[in-house]
Amino acid sequence: MFSSSETVDELQALKSEVSRLLNATGDGLFDNAKNRADALADQIKAALNELGETLSEQEDHVETLIAERPIATMASAFALGVVIGFMLRRH
Repeated sequence: MFSSSETVDELQALKSEVSRLLNATGDGLFDNAKNRADALADQIKAALNELGETLSEQEDHVETLIAERPIATMASAFALGVVIGFMLRRH
């Protein structure tokens, strides 16, 4: 027959083993998630840096276009303002 103290000892050992496994798995999951988050953060930083470089290049290009055609730029801005004004007034 089973002894009560043996059963309690086995349950206690099982409890400590399960607890140890869960802690080890939790730490591994946390480390894995942290590594993935760091990798994703690095990818986002790289994409933002590339976007910043592209916008900087395009800003120089737009600046050159505006400087070459100031009257056409002002007329376009005025026309766009009129169109937006009409659209906002209707709604």
